[in-house]
Formats: sequence, structure tokens, C-alpha cells
Amino acid sequence: MRIAIAGATGNIGALTVAALERGGHDVVRISRSLGVDLSTGDGLDDALAGAEAVVDVTNGPAVGEAETVAYFGTATRNLLAAEERAGVRHHVLLSIVGIHRVEGNAHYAGKREQERLVAAGPVPWTVVPATQFHDFAAMVAGWTEQDGVATIAPLLVQPVAPADVADVLAEIALGEPQGRYADVAGPDPQDLVDMARRTNEARGRAVRLVPTWSARFGLEMAGNVLLPGEGARIAPTTFDEWLAEQR
Repeated sequence: MRIAIAGATGNIGALTVAALERGGHDVVRISRSLGVDLSTGDGLDDALAGAEAVVDVTNGPAVGEAETVAYFGTATRNLLAAEERAGVRHHVLLSIVGIHRVEGNAHYAGKREQERLVAAGPVPWTVVPATQFHDFAAMVAGWTEQDGVATIAPLLVQPVAPADVADVLAEIALGEPQGRYADVAGPDPQDLVDMARRTNEARGRAVRLVPTWSARFGLEMAGNVLLPGEGARIAPTTFDEWLAEQR
């Protein structure tokens, strides 16, 4: 099959490209750095010519809620319109577990807008909600780190390996549209603070972590909010297995 990956140069995008190419499929990489701009639509028609499916794993800028919603909305409308013109039969969107239970998070608001447009759009679709990736904790701590100290919210998550998610996305893109897919998560719940501590230790970094709720990750995200729901698809790679690769 000929399958296009929007966001192909990012981490999850590159892994999804690799998973599809291992299966012998013809993969089209969509990225602004490769001359295809979702914000303007430039290059989309040429990129999608002959594509049977599109997997959207794009990310958004770290800006306010209104700007994030506008960014994702424009990009998704342009992508869906180009897919309709090209006769694409399946749009696969990577989303996030728990976004409909959290208000006040700009990125989550943008992802909800993506989901809304895809579900109401002209192309048959599958939305794949996944939990946070295994490298999420250290990334979040890195956002606030100064002079060897970082604040981080004590979130309860059930992290998943990016490569496992890429395999699921590749599998789904090859099949028929399914609407909203089951939550995709890793095997075990984890505390985000402990994840960040262990990741930094594995990487040989000394960072003092200060657990605290913030504007970005507030109390509305506490407890089971970010955990997968019933009937979740549990991916095989544990956090400990991923951590062993960081040493």
C-alpha cells in the first residue's frame, strides 16, 4: 500500500515509517522540512497522489489554547480536504488518552479539535488514543530544569513505548476504518516523578525533582484521569525494559 505519514520526521512518525517500510509498503513522508506544509496546504496534493491511507502523528507548537486549537484545526482541515481530493480511504489519527476529561490544557484542547474534525470529516477514520510515552517524564522535567533543579507534576500514568504505538498505527493503517479505537497503553502504571528520576539516573544526569502541580498539569489530571479505560490494548514493552536501553 501507499501510505502517507504526516509528521514523518518526528520520533513517532519516523518509527511508524520504519514499521510500514519493514512490511514492504510505499511510505510518503509529510513534513514542513520536506516541503509539505499542513498550515498552508502547500505540497499536499502532490504528496497524497495515489495514497490509500494517511497517518497523522503531527505535533503542535507550545502556545496558548486558542492558538493551539487554531493550529490543529487549520492543519487538520487542510489535510482532510487534500485527502478527499486524492481519494484517500482511511485517515488514522494518533490522539491521547484522557483528553476529554481535562480542561485548561492547551495541547489537549488542540487534540480534541483534531478528533472533532476527523470524526465529522469526509474521510473514513480511526482515532487511536495512546497514553504518554516512556520518555515523557524526563521531557517534562526538562521543560522547567534550571541549575540542576526541576519541578514536575506527580501524575499517575501508564506509559507506552513509542515503537509499540508505531506498530499499532501501522497495523491499523493497513486495515479498515474503525472509528474510535481502544486506548493503547503500556503494561504498568507509573508515577511521573519516579519515572523522571529513574530516567535521569539511567542517563547519568543529576537533577533534583520537586513534585508540584502547575498550570499545565493541574489537580484535574490527578488520580486515574490519564489511565487507560476498560478494554485497552496493552502493548508489550515495560518501562523497565525501555529504561535498560537508556543506560
